[in-house]
Amino acid sequence: MGQRNQTSSLADFILEGLFDDSPAHAFLFSFTMVVFLVAVSGNTLTILLICADPRLHTPMYVLLSQLSLMDLMHVSTTIPKMAANYLSGTKSISFVGCATQDFLFLSLGGAECLLLTFMSYDRYVAICHPLRYTVLMNRKVGQMMAVMSWLGAAVNALIHTVILMHFPFCGPRNVHHFYCEFPAVVQLVCGDITVYESTVYISSILLLLLPIILISASYVFILHSVIHMRSAGGKKNAFATCSSHLTVVSLWFGACIFSYMRPRSQRTPLQDKVGSVFYNIITPTLNPLIYTLRNKDVAKALRRVLGREMITQNPNVWLP
Repeated sequence: MGQRNQTSSLADFILEGLFDDSPAHAFLFSFTMVVFLVAVSGNTLTILLICADPRLHTPMYVLLSQLSLMDLMHVSTTIPKMAANYLSGTKSISFVGCATQDFLFLSLGGAECLLLTFMSYDRYVAICHPLRYTVLMNRKVGQMMAVMSWLGAAVNALIHTVILMHFPFCGPRNVHHFYCEFPAVVQLVCGDITVYESTVYISSILLLLLPIILISASYVFILHSVIHMRSAGGKKNAFATCSSHLTVVSLWFGACIFSYMRPRSQRTPLQDKVGSVFYNIITPTLNPLIYTLRNKDVAKALRRVLGREMITQNPNVWLP
């Protein structure tokens, strides 16, 4: 029976989508596209600022530029296809397209978990070992951390995606999501995949819980150092330095835990969609705003770039 219900291995998948044809959902779709444009603009601007300003060519900002690149790719992986399906009235996605979304979803999610962990180590060294910062966190180390984040997550994602897409799928391949989210595709597999799900669970622990433990340990040491600081200004600067990263970590891992670490019996498709919207759209939109508004170096770089642009357009303008 199971064999008769299997579909062709390269058949298209059907995405349930996020919106229907009602006026309320048309408004929500328009709002989502505005947020998408803000996310793309904010992250692109952050990357360009860091590349353009030599003062930001430090390990901390090298890692921040990679975070913005990951967020930019995150929204670009899912939202354009969702928008195209909604506007065209179709719901299908090709087998290759679904596999690509699966790979990018896993790769970018894992890379962001690893990168946020490395960023917490950067903050730990900057506050707990400031005199050794240039030795422990030089530019080469920052670049190696970025490469390790991308490479480690990509290898993990490639293995899981190749194995998953080689399983037989049952029925009409209806994905109860607005993109080919990994757990939603796993539910369509025919047969016993207990061993595979166990390996997925182990890698989820390594890419979610282990980074949370390491980040928490970093901030325990940071808090201990800050408490023993004698200067009130030093304490304020330390908290200001860490607040942006802590906010981003809380948003990202909070959404991931809500979406993937709850028992399957307590999860519903609607809750999964809400969680996915948060870390696929909201978090990438907020991250550049958090770092730009709360980071003096990035804000100054923005003012310098805008100042140079004004001088270029009007040479008679003098800026202090």
